[in-house]
Amino acid sequence: MLKVGITGGIGSGKSMVGKILESMGCPVFYSDDQAKLLSDTDPNIRKDLTQLFGPEVYTETGLNRPFLAEKIFGNEVLRQQVNQIIHPRVRQAFNDFAANQDSPYVFNEAAILIETGAHESFDSMVLVTAPEDIRIERIQARDSADVASIKQRMGKQWTDDQKRPYADYEIINDGKNPLLKQVEKLIFNLQSKA
Repeated sequence: MLKVGITGGIGSGKSMVGKILESMGCPVFYSDDQAKLLSDTDPNIRKDLTQLFGPEVYTETGLNRPFLAEKIFGNEVLRQQVNQIIHPRVRQAFNDFAANQDSPYVFNEAAILIETGAHESFDSMVLVTAPEDIRIERIQARDSADVASIKQRMGKQWTDDQKRPYADYEIINDGKNPLLKQVEKLIFNLQSKA
């Protein structure tokens, strides 16, 4: 079974590519969704985050995200510590997910596969790209966020140029190049490797 990472900057359309793959019968694991779920439910993550930030990092319903965001905003050391608590458990959840699939390939959609070094555990990497103005429009529509905060979030991620050397395939999600055709070509190329 080939393990294939799907990555790209915020608003590039990684999830859209994932949904197309799912519609074609491919198993897709969404790391961000899983990280949110595990942050709310995993007792080890809860214990580690509570040790780091105190009991107010959790509410009765789960992780206190605004509190956590405020604590790690502008603090790279704390942000890395939070990543070191959550990311290994998300990676394990992906491995468990992959082990339960009966498919020649399994996909993992995540924004920071390359930055965290997780890309090294994949057989292939797919980079989803889109022009910055389109990405900003998408994020505004999705999150109702202002342009300054979106650009700040983008600034914390690697650029497409930094990620490209690690990618085996690039899918351009600019509204001009048909996505379905590119995803079909990706599957065709992966079939020859599986």
